[in-house]
Amino acid sequence: MKKIKVGAVSYLNTKPLLYGIERSARLMEQIELVTDYPSKIAGQLLKDEIDVGLVPVAVIPQMKEHYIVSDYCIGSDGNVASVCLFSEVEINKIEKVLLDYQSKTSVALCKILMKNHWKKNVLFEDTKGNFAKDIKENTAAVLIGDRALKQRTTSKYIYDLGGEWKTMTGLPFVFAAWISNKKLPEDFIKLFNKKNAEGIDNINEVISENNCDVYDLHTYYTHNISYTLNLEKLKGMSLFLELVQKL
Repeated sequence: MKKIKVGAVSYLNTKPLLYGIERSARLMEQIELVTDYPSKIAGQLLKDEIDVGLVPVAVIPQMKEHYIVSDYCIGSDGNVASVCLFSEVEINKIEKVLLDYQSKTSVALCKILMKNHWKKNVLFEDTKGNFAKDIKENTAAVLIGDRALKQRTTSKYIYDLGGEWKTMTGLPFVFAAWISNKKLPEDFIKLFNKKNAEGIDNINEVISENNCDVYDLHTYYTHNISYTLNLEKLKGMSLFLELVQKL
């Protein structure tokens, strides 16, 4: 049987979702699992190099067809902690924003917040490599994932994009979801969904296997990241995709 190619993100926030998947011999027999940063996984899905990926939802408008294949996601209902705008000055003094090359959704979210929430015109600049060192004076930066958790220990001003979205809209936010570019077998989806849930139901075990010396993982997994893809999150995602089209 041809294996289903699954792309996942290599950040700490995905560890609960991968916990049950990697422990399921039955599921691992059916899939080929690759991990990378979000925008890379999104590119692989668009090029049909993988069949399903935990990808930034901002990629959806670029897809010919898409299917959400799990009841779980990387989302937030308030502060997410690991998707932030970092600055040495207050928001009204920021003139340039460096955009994380590992991100698609968070970059679009920052642009939406600048336009509709903070109502500021700033210069946006794409990045590569270690750009966090360039956060100085009136230059801020969007960082995501584990690097954002580390940056929290050094930046003077931290604007949490999940929290700012909640303030602006009253809705939760979906950063990434399991999305396929083709229809997948129902029995696979059912098992895949079940295994996604295992880590969410065993957070203490997930924490014991992962190390983070810059942020409390229990807080991160139980208060910041919200994993269930419910109706309110789908509303938030729909509004986000609507606003993306207006950028």
